This record gives sequence, C-alpha cells and structure tokens, in this order.
Amino acid sequence: MARIKLYAVMYVVLFVLATAQALFETTGMLESDYWTAFGIIIVLSFVKAVFVAAYYQHLRWEPRSVTYLMMGGLFVALALTTAAAYSIL
Repeated sequence: MARIKLYAVMYVVLFVLATAQALFETTGMLESDYWTAFGIIIVLSFVKAVFVAAYYQHLRWEPRSVTYLMMGGLFVALALTTAAAYSIL
C-alpha cells in the first residue's frame, strides 16, 4: 500500500511539472527571450526525467553503479539537446 501512495504522489508531482512546462510554453515567452525560456524548459524536463528514472524505473532501489550509468546517459542527452538548440537559431 505504501508503494501505491508513493506512485500516486510521484504521478501528481510529474503532472504538476508537465502542466507548468506546458503553461510556460504557451505564455509566449519563447518568442521574447529564447534562451531563458529554453533554460527553464530544459530544467523542468531534467527534473521530470530524474523523477521518472528514480521511481518508475526503480533506480532508487538499484545499486549505485547502475544509477550513475543512467545519470551519465541523461547528461549526454542533455548535452545533445543543448547542441541541437544552437542549430534551431
């Protein structure tokens, strides 16, 4: 029963973060200050990815070496996303 409550709380946290990100994208800030908007969206996406990996992919209960390997992949994805943002402009 404790796991169900944990997953319900994580769902609500992810829902709030996704809603905040969607509202931020629709406010029109993307047109006025691209890099600030890009930074905020990347941070929100990173936080959501960490929550999903930690709780829904059970990395919280895995050995630390597996967690570090997954975090390395997350940082590589973040670096590639940042590099791709330069080609948009």
